[in-house]
Parts: sequence; C-alpha cells; structure tokens
Amino acid sequence: MTLTNMHPDGLPIWPLLFFTISCGALSGFHATQSPIISRTTMKESNGREIFYGMMIVEAVIAMIWAAAAMAIFEPGELLGLIQTGTPALVVQEVATLMLGSIGGTIAILGVIVLPITSGDTAFRSARMIIADYMKVTQKKFSSRLWIALPLFLISYVLTNMDFQMLWQYFNWANQTTAVIALFVGAMYLYIKGSNHYIALIPGTFMLYAVWFYILTAPIGFKMDGVISYVIATIGTVTLLVLFHMRAKAMRAQNMECDVPVKEVA
Repeated sequence: MTLTNMHPDGLPIWPLLFFTISCGALSGFHATQSPIISRTTMKESNGREIFYGMMIVEAVIAMIWAAAAMAIFEPGELLGLIQTGTPALVVQEVATLMLGSIGGTIAILGVIVLPITSGDTAFRSARMIIADYMKVTQKKFSSRLWIALPLFLISYVLTNMDFQMLWQYFNWANQTTAVIALFVGAMYLYIKGSNHYIALIPGTFMLYAVWFYILTAPIGFKMDGVISYVIATIGTVTLLVLFHMRAKAMRAQNMECDVPVKEVA
C-alpha cells in the first residue's frame, strides 16, 4: 500500500476522485429522474428503497468492473488498452475473458443498453421538467412533440462537439446537479422539521468540490491551487449561510411542502 499519486498523468486525487467515481457514488443525473419516479410512487417512504437501493446497486456495479480491471490488467497495460481504443475496449476484454464469447457478448449488450436507456430517461425527464414549469399537460402527443423536438436538436448539435471536452463539462454539471438536489432535499427536510443533515453534509462536501474543480480545471478558470482553496471556501460558506437564512424564513412561514399526488400526476 502506498500514498504515492499513481495517476499516469500526475493529476491530483482531490477533487478528481469525486468526479471520476460519480454515478457509482453521487450522481446528479440520477436526481433528474425524480419527475418520473415521483409519478410512480405513492408515498414518501418509498424513496428510501428506490433511491438508496439504486445507488447501492450502481456502486456495486462500479466496484465489480473496477475490481475486474485491476485483477486482469497491469497498470501500464490497462492504460495502453484505453489509449489504443476506448474504455469500451476494456469492457470487451474483461467480459470475453471472464465469461467467454457467449457470456461476454450478453454482458456487453447489457452495458450497451445502459446508455441507451439513460438517454431515453434523460430526454423524458427533461421534457417533463419543462412541461411542469410551463404548466403544459402531456396527455396529447403534439404537446410532447413540440417540447421534445428542440431537445433532440440540441442533442444533435452536442454530438458534433469534442467528446472529451463535453464529457468533462458533463462530469462537472453532473455533480453540480447532485449538489442542487441535495440542498433541495435538505431544505425540504428542514422545513418539515426532520433531520436535514443527512442531505446537507454530503451536499456541502460536494459543493466545495464543484467549486474547487471548476476553478482549477483546464475547462474552467485554471487558477492556482491556493487561490482556488480560498475562493471555494468563501463560496461554500456564503451559500451555506444563504441556505440557512432562507430555510429559517420558509419554516417560519409554515410553508406547505407536500402536494397530493393527484394534483401533480
């Protein structure tokens, strides 16, 4: 065991670790599925099994693939394989080596299905969020289409961008969305008088991480580490103070947070 930075490019473990291991640990993309999930659950307590359960399953999947890659490949060999092809090539090699040609093919098909279904739910959730904000009912096909078409157009434009750059922005946006979702959840729990720290603590940690990442990353402001620490700390503390001020004001107003399911379905 060693604490030496073993990244081939010498990139720092902080905060990149918490952006590399995103969907297997904390994912804003999963939070965007709430418009779908909220329409298929009847009570708040279902959220524990749905959200915690799915994130645990996702984390297990992430650990399985990480363990398989570390067990089969040497560090230099794994890096060379990724540079030769893509991470998909690593999946192919691991799946066929451990499961054979038939089992490996089935596993690869399963991996292929994941981004396809993710894209479907992403478009569906985006359409529902826009429809909710604009108060447009989605019973008619035409009502769905005029919201979906601009989304498809934006998606097509994005496919012509540099994927490596796009993925880095998505990575940051994914964790930023997770922060927003955690703070929304913390606000809801605070107003209800429940334990809001269960969402506020991880939300604060990731808030600091997204601040620091965008300040230092090549796709961001490319600032020096010391300056970034200071700005990230000030930004995090400021937003925390604003959060508590707003939360106290809303709880004092006895704001109603729960809306019957039939009114939003």
